Amino acid sequence: MNSPTSQCRIGDAIKAEALRLGFDAVGFAQAAPVSAQAAQAFTRWIATGKHDCMQWATNHTDLRLDPTLLVPGARSVISLAVNYLPPRLQPAHAPQVARYAYGDDYHEVLRDMGRQLAAFIKEHTGHDSRICVDSAPILERYWAQQAGLGFTGLNTLLIIPGRGSHFFLCELVTTLALEPDAPCTLTCGDCHACERHCPGGALSGGTLDAARCLSCQTIENRAAQLPEWVASAIGGRLYGCDECQRCCPHNAQAQPTTHPAFQGRESILHLTLPQVLEMTQEQFSTTFRHSPIKRAKLTGLHRNAQLLKK
Repeated sequence: MNSPTSQCRIGDAIKAEALRLGFDAVGFAQAAPVSAQAAQAFTRWIATGKHDCMQWATNHTDLRLDPTLLVPGARSVISLAVNYLPPRLQPAHAPQVARYAYGDDYHEVLRDMGRQLAAFIKEHTGHDSRICVDSAPILERYWAQQAGLGFTGLNTLLIIPGRGSHFFLCELVTTLALEPDAPCTLTCGDCHACERHCPGGALSGGTLDAARCLSCQTIENRAAQLPEWVASAIGGRLYGCDECQRCCPHNAQAQPTTHPAFQGRESILHLTLPQVLEMTQEQFSTTFRHSPIKRAKLTGLHRNAQLLKK
């Protein structure tokens, strides 16, 4: 068994390596089933249908609620975050794309970074790690809070104090025992700006109703037509919605990312509505190669663009 001193030393080395690889924040938590409160909140969210078109959220509930089932012998969860706030934004008149999708597909970028960190851990300790990036069945924001990175805001996003909410999350579930960091105990207090500004009224008491969320509807919904309310709420949003982050006081002083992969593609910064409406499948595949926007598929972008045209 590692002594507290050796745990501290290897922990410091892992954190230094994570920062060297391009992660902006890193923390450790003990691998264990999530708290009863977190488990109840998640299962209630599913049971009441608040996940709506995000059917993937109903898969592997047992794994989501206990990361030790993901990795036999798991001892720690390493929580990692990367800033994606782009230094340049689209013009206000352009068909708006959520800021997280300005650059390369974060799944690919963070998975590669996570693999390098897992290799570092294996080389220096002999322990195995599993990389989880968004699509893996794990409650990312819960573990980020347990590892001391930040807290889950009323907008349901992780907020890192002093740095805001424009962060991608990644986890390594590892068999290596690490000294846990202190969980973050901050909250949004009585600020409900995100709830007031949400175009679809999707936020209430820290719970998301995906059926009323423009991001969920314009990205995850595969139907040929979106719910009627979307037409009046969509504004100029082609893909996703950043309103709950735009109005958040924690993002007032947020600094742009320096990560090369998330600087913003010129093809997205200068995207026009006619381009989208006239886009062929070949053009879509070329323009959004290695981009998260490909998740919506060309049919989804065309459907959304038709609402912007009206």
